[in-house]
Amino acid sequence: MAKKFDPHQAMADARHEFGEHGGVNMSIAASTTYTVMSPELMPEIFAGQLGPTEGGCYLYGRHFNPTVYVLGRMVAAMEGAEAGYGCASGMSAISSAIMQRCTAGSKVVSSNTLYGGTWALFAEYLPSKCGIDTTFVDIQDLAAVEKAMNEGVEVLYTETLSNPTLRVADIAALSEIAHRNNACLVVDNTFTPMIFSPILQGADVVIHSATKFLSGASDVIAGVICSSTSFIEELMDLHHGSLMLLGPTMDPIVAFRLSLRLPHLGVRMKEHSSRAMIFAERLHKLGLDVVYPGLESHPDHSLFAACSNDEYGFGGLFTLDMETPERASKLMDLLQNEVRFGFIAVSLGYFDTLLTCPGASTSSEMGEDALHLAGISPSLVRFSIGLTGSVEERWDQLAQAIKMCD
Repeated sequence: MAKKFDPHQAMADARHEFGEHGGVNMSIAASTTYTVMSPELMPEIFAGQLGPTEGGCYLYGRHFNPTVYVLGRMVAAMEGAEAGYGCASGMSAISSAIMQRCTAGSKVVSSNTLYGGTWALFAEYLPSKCGIDTTFVDIQDLAAVEKAMNEGVEVLYTETLSNPTLRVADIAALSEIAHRNNACLVVDNTFTPMIFSPILQGADVVIHSATKFLSGASDVIAGVICSSTSFIEELMDLHHGSLMLLGPTMDPIVAFRLSLRLPHLGVRMKEHSSRAMIFAERLHKLGLDVVYPGLESHPDHSLFAACSNDEYGFGGLFTLDMETPERASKLMDLLQNEVRFGFIAVSLGYFDTLLTCPGASTSSEMGEDALHLAGISPSLVRFSIGLTGSVEERWDQLAQAIKMCD
């Protein structure tokens, strides 16, 4: 039997980058421009004949930066990808990848359940600014996906675990559909780092909002693109590269800070998952409308279990439908302001629990009709479960707040 992929070990093996003075951590290359040792090398760098992997040459901070480059290699190793590179945000990673693959007149087929910012990019910005149109489909309906893949579709796009409905995409099946139709499968794996490895299931590009679990501290905005070496080089092309020419540059200090957190990402993801499972099981036993992929009642439980990497659980997010928007608001208010369970805030992957009502926040760009088609209830509360406090202390707080809602 072939050895299963271990993203934690893969990243550890890729981390052996010493600081320039022998430090155990890599150095921060805080330079905007780089010395060329002889004049004749400059034309070769601009022609793309020399670079980080060809001669160890760097040009300018908006192009490759050594610190950001090493961070990209670490995340790529975690994802089982050939290469990766950091950029200024998760949205810049998504938009750069899509615009690199597409041109005016290209088409995208996308899941109809997405982070609101991604939905707005596809539904509003790209059609009006770039002439790139998107067809939204139920990503669980593979026949509908296949039907939508007509001529001109360059990208099939999905989130591994949909935000906020927590449905699981069948990456292997979607990859077959995309490649059969000469399209690129782009997957946002922000919700499930370590847990899923979409590249190994056939995805062409994997995106992370490093702001979330990769950081774990809600203190930096950052994104990472993982793909083939050739695609990362395309993104940095001096004439046609979306990262190079649009300029969503990651600060090397941010890259350095993230590089110190990735080695314990696996430990954090296990604990996020463990706590989310405990709370979801207990809420389910109370008869509440909780959605979590780790529950056998979840429609994609078997798919998640079959496709995920061992040891990392079912993720750190679950949702709870409180039946009315008023009860949802009351629960969040009690959890933050009365029992001190967590914080009402957008984003996720923080070391403390974050609570939000997506229909009125992170998915609000979609509008009522799109929210309905995506299955996002106005009374849905999304929990990003943190790591602080003891499990039993946190459960007592959560149970107390739920009782106070009755």
